[in-house]
Amino acid sequence: MHTAPIPEDAKIDASEELGTSNPDPRRPIGEIIEARYGRRALFGAGAAAAALAAGALPGEAEAQGVPRAGGPSTLSFPEIRHQLAQTEAVAEGYEVQTVIRWGDPILADAPDFVPGRSTPDAQAKQFGYNNDYLDFFPLPQGNSGSDHGLLAVNHEYTNTALMWPGLPSGRTGSVRASAEQAKTELLAHGMSIVEIRKQNGRWSYVKESRFNRRITGETPIRVSGPAAGHEKLKTNADPTGLRVLGTLNNCAGGNTPWGTVLTAEENFNGYFGGAEAANQQNPQHAAWRRYGITQNAWYSWPQHMERFDLGKEPNEPNRFGWVVEFDPYDPTSEPVKRTALGRFKHEGCHHAVSKDGRVVIYMGDDERFEFVYRFVTARPFDRQNRAANRDLLDEGTLSVAKLSDDGKVEWLDLVHGQGPLTEANGFRNQGDVVINARQAASLLGATPMDRPEDVEPNKTTGRVYVILTNNDRRTAQQVNAANPRARNTQGHVVEIIPPGAGTAEVDHAAKEMRWGLFLVAGAPGIDAGAQYHRATSPNGWLSCPDNCAFDSKGRIWIATDGAPSAAGVADGLYAADTTGRGRALTRLFYQAPTGAEVCGPLFTPDDRTIFLAIQHPGEDSGSTFERPSTRWPDFAEGVPPRPSVIAIVKKDGGPIGD
Repeated sequence: MHTAPIPEDAKIDASEELGTSNPDPRRPIGEIIEARYGRRALFGAGAAAAALAAGALPGEAEAQGVPRAGGPSTLSFPEIRHQLAQTEAVAEGYEVQTVIRWGDPILADAPDFVPGRSTPDAQAKQFGYNNDYLDFFPLPQGNSGSDHGLLAVNHEYTNTALMWPGLPSGRTGSVRASAEQAKTELLAHGMSIVEIRKQNGRWSYVKESRFNRRITGETPIRVSGPAAGHEKLKTNADPTGLRVLGTLNNCAGGNTPWGTVLTAEENFNGYFGGAEAANQQNPQHAAWRRYGITQNAWYSWPQHMERFDLGKEPNEPNRFGWVVEFDPYDPTSEPVKRTALGRFKHEGCHHAVSKDGRVVIYMGDDERFEFVYRFVTARPFDRQNRAANRDLLDEGTLSVAKLSDDGKVEWLDLVHGQGPLTEANGFRNQGDVVINARQAASLLGATPMDRPEDVEPNKTTGRVYVILTNNDRRTAQQVNAANPRARNTQGHVVEIIPPGAGTAEVDHAAKEMRWGLFLVAGAPGIDAGAQYHRATSPNGWLSCPDNCAFDSKGRIWIATDGAPSAAGVADGLYAADTTGRGRALTRLFYQAPTGAEVCGPLFTPDDRTIFLAIQHPGEDSGSTFERPSTRWPDFAEGVPPRPSVIAIVKKDGGPIGD
């Protein structure tokens, strides 16, 4: 999810991390957008209508709510001004509450947080670092309440120089971490599950709840699906290839209709290194390069832990880059890596239920010129028997999207033996296909996208929104009408329309769909090609869209990541109608403190709280433990910035946005 997990001094070459590891991007999405809409359509007087129409829903001519006074939007909050400051800002009439911070004790025997003195033993029992994806599971189980539940939280990565004193910022400091510090970082990854409660209008977490749990980089995790037991997953520590220690770089995620968590492993490549990565004779060298693995890890881990040294454990990277499922209600349950969903840099994994009851998981591979995927279960889920769905995600069809000039989306199946996915091309079985999903998708001719992050269905309308953050590796030869910049630094949002969208018979399992543009990000009049509703204010435009969420009215709430460097404003949360007269009229609701990214927008079922994960506050160039760019949220001398989950509520207790 994060635009630049490691500052510039860590970037080795253009193919690393979030560079262009796809050696043959073919027809990028920008070229297809130009063919779809045409240069004159995008820049003429009818640009907004041409770019935003994308096919009408039944009743779309009518707004989904009552427009606010003085404008077409149904959102009533007073829009805030763009800022870039040490603290946050939220719309007038709303209150920000800090729910939980990095280092807060969550297990029964966890010690209190001590700034600058984090240890492995303490971190394993405390709330993890760099919170990202959020999910809410009501308590008691099966309830639909909004004031009491379990909060599931991803922990994506760590900022070493903001965790301990004496280290310079960026990769320079990260690779100097001691063995104990590296182990602490490993245990700061993964997930936290905490019980939370709203009492007297305020949210807090329940210390020592029996539900509270940490899943870390060392938690045993079962491997299931076509890659289970595969030769490429076997290591010295696990010769069976059936059990992995830990989950890493957990970015966004999702849930299932039967109430389990899906957490997505994203930029796993940065944890591995060693001289063996440069050995072109190694049979895995091409695969390492395709996933951005090089000699130079982001952290000191390969120096201190053998499993991250490619020369000692060349298969260990293959054990990451998956979707992990677990039951939040059972703290003793074993997480499972569901390999049928494919291995790539998963941003998220959001579900929809197709009209025949099969479950569809939409996923994005967050890297420039990578792809949008979908997984369709082989059978419908059982609404009456939760246990019957336990391994539903092990059988089904993984496919990848091809977007055509005429507005058609084709889902191309990644199935061994079909088309080019044969032994002649290096795919001996379905395990090879899912382990090297990127190579398989390239062979099928999937459409390379501009960093597909969240891919999320709007359950109100049935449409699916593909959030494309940016692509600053676009060359001058790839400039086109929809992305008329040699470096697409702003991003855009694509809307996919399944058959039956807007009705009770939405077919998310259809082989063909339609697509169009919802918005093209950037500052109107400054960033060429930016497209929104014509009434968007000077503070309503956004840069680098990342995640999204939908309230019960079907309005989209978009969180950003990268706006400070791309547009000179703090990352924030914007909202817009998706239908009616206020469609794509984005309004600024919240902005984060300096250095921070806004993640995991999450509504309670009653829409009266929205939770946000504020990740890596203070992650600015030169920012260190001793001299951070902000001390949010504590603002206490000697206390570094602490990634935290916040709750935003309306002061009058009403629904958010209304």
